[in-house]
Amino acid sequence: MTEPTRHHPISSNATARRHQVTAWSLTALVAGMIGLSFAAVPLYRAFCQVTGYGGTTQKVEQESVRVLDRIIRVRFDANASADMPWSIRPVQRTIDIRIGETALVFFKARNDWPSTVHGTASYNVTPEIAGSYFNKIECFCFTEQVLKSGEETDMPVTFFIDPEIVDDPDAKDIREITLSYTFFRTDDKTSNTDKIREKTRTQNTGS
Repeated sequence: MTEPTRHHPISSNATARRHQVTAWSLTALVAGMIGLSFAAVPLYRAFCQVTGYGGTTQKVEQESVRVLDRIIRVRFDANASADMPWSIRPVQRTIDIRIGETALVFFKARNDWPSTVHGTASYNVTPEIAGSYFNKIECFCFTEQVLKSGEETDMPVTFFIDPEIVDDPDAKDIREITLSYTFFRTDDKTSNTDKIREKTRTQNTGS
């Protein structure tokens, strides 16, 4: 007579360990996905800076060693996001420069908020293909800007148009480029001063 197969029950400890491993694996997976989502922003930004995708300008360390006789016009534009209480404008709306020539321009910003505000600027050029050839040596957009209430400042941009633009069959006929900035607020929208004022107002209203 054949002896029936015996089924050994899995211990509760082994089951608990498997559940724990599964839970940790899922937690690690979720954490990894969140990490990738945050990393995607700087990675995308780096990709744009390298390729000029989306009209993103390039950052370089030195001036061009070659300057052409051909003139190109550069227009400037600046604005602020809805929650950014700064007035921003280019000091010069347009300049005409030789391709490869280093130019210095300024953007004027004023904080119209009753307290200090931190901000940073995003930027791009049009036509987008020109982004690969718009080289910035120095720019206020590389770092966060801080203005006290009522403070006004001139923010510099040093740049040149890469002479290689004339060798690109898709970009060689460009005669005008527009450089645009949009400022965004990077600090807590409600400053400590504003919080104190709101607390005082609430207390006075409740008394």
